[in-house]
Amino acid sequence: MGAHRRPPHTAPGRAARAGVLSAAAGAVAVLTVVPVAAEPGGSSSSTAATERVDELFADAERAVEAYNGTSERVEELRAEVEQRQDQLARGQAEVNSKRHSLGSLAAAQYRSGGVDPEVALMLSEDPEQYLGRVSTLDRITTRQAGELRELRTAQRLMEQRRAEAEGTLGELEREKSRLARQKQEVQEKLAAARRQLERLSTEERRERERAARSADREAREAREDRASGAAAASGETAPVSAVPASGRAGAAVSAVRQALGKPYVWGQTGPNGFDCSGLMQWAYARAGVSLPRTSQAQAGAGRRVPLSQVQPGDLVVYRSDASHIGMYVGGGQVVHAPYPGTQVRYDPVGMMPVSGVVRP
Repeated sequence: MGAHRRPPHTAPGRAARAGVLSAAAGAVAVLTVVPVAAEPGGSSSSTAATERVDELFADAERAVEAYNGTSERVEELRAEVEQRQDQLARGQAEVNSKRHSLGSLAAAQYRSGGVDPEVALMLSEDPEQYLGRVSTLDRITTRQAGELRELRTAQRLMEQRRAEAEGTLGELEREKSRLARQKQEVQEKLAAARRQLERLSTEERRERERAARSADREAREAREDRASGAAAASGETAPVSAVPASGRAGAAVSAVRQALGKPYVWGQTGPNGFDCSGLMQWAYARAGVSLPRTSQAQAGAGRRVPLSQVQPGDLVVYRSDASHIGMYVGGGQVVHAPYPGTQVRYDPVGMMPVSGVVRP
């Protein structure tokens, strides 16, 4: 870019604000809070108040993503419990069937084997018919031994499945308890964040918006400088705009735009409300792509690309712990679900520090 711009390290005020403050309508802040330089005429108490809002919303969003991960595990365990219980029922039916078969064979053997074979032969009016019955009983005895072995095997398998089902059910109950604790934690953190936000004055809110615009401007300039430098080194011309979305990326962008204006609802994946990772999962599902549930898992659900090469449809991961995520839609903007009390909206891609870009 032009030579009149200062390198990022010479603008500590703007760079620091880029590390903590949210987008123009108030997106969430960073994991590690960097001191924000006050605007001329501003006060340190005003800066501290806005920093505190960002801290609280960031903490709440981390709690939301932890809740999402546990919720996903609970659903997996529920399905596993159902599967194991079905296997157990089938195993019990098999054991019952083998027991019935063995009982029938034993009864037949008892009815035919109550007299000594030699005496029965002498008393028999039809020795050939008797010898035929003895041969049949021998075969029944051999079959009975085989059925008994199968019964014992089926019983051992059923006991193993019963133990596995009980273990899975126990884990499910523990995860459900953990989920309830996390839900309470989310509610408490969000309540604290809302209270702090309500305490901000009109001027403090404006300061947040100014800082967000400054953060995005610096991020955009740095991105353009990197792209220009790379192009100069390779002898190519830097791209003027992002590659248009197409294919599944285009379908995901179209879907995420359809969600604009829908409320942020933590723990939800649409279609009437979303949290940040729920929105990404829902949008890409409309494009036929299955994404994991949490922002941390989504951060690894594709190919990493440099921010300077971001394209519409790419997932933009925020904060060092990947606790927030949005979708790049072109024009230097992402669509994301910021935090409770807001709606799905556009915000500058540089609204907070980017930890990575993923192309599903």
